[in-house]
Amino acid sequence: MLLYTPRLVLREFEEADWHAVAAYQSDPRYLRYYPWTTRTPADARAFVAMFIGWQREAPRYRYQLAITRRDDGRLIGNCGIRKAEAGASVAELGYELDPSYWHHGYATEAATAMLRFAFDDLDLHRVSAVCIAENVASTRVLERLGMRLEGRMREREYYKGRWWDVLLYAILAREWRAEHAEG
Repeated sequence: MLLYTPRLVLREFEEADWHAVAAYQSDPRYLRYYPWTTRTPADARAFVAMFIGWQREAPRYRYQLAITRRDDGRLIGNCGIRKAEAGASVAELGYELDPSYWHHGYATEAATAMLRFAFDDLDLHRVSAVCIAENVASTRVLERLGMRLEGRMREREYYKGRWWDVLLYAILAREWRAEHAEG
């Protein structure tokens, strides 16, 4: 599966991708909003292997794609749509980006392509996403996508010695289509 944007190609993960994933997941800026304090090569291999395993599901209901730059092919993150089961009409959007590529619009560009796939190809009714409330950059991405804040789950996650609030965002198919209608 391939999705194209003006600057990116979203493609299926390959085994060798773990090297790039390990590099960005070891960055302290990346680790800030995750429960991990470190990421090992074995962690990155298992992470990539999980996504490769999803490619073999039949019927497939989870799509987590590597985000690569068109100009140099460099893997800079991942983005995906995950349904709870094959027949579901709702799904969750998730993405992460190498901190070296933050603040360039790549996450929004990749997530826009993934939402287009979710609504146009998978014919989903609703897509939601969660993020740590303090991760303001991620909330901005979700809002630029047209997703609406539906709630704040207070002290929902506990890691790194503290409780974190989590925000829930969502967009419906009709909202997506109204915002992206051609004409």
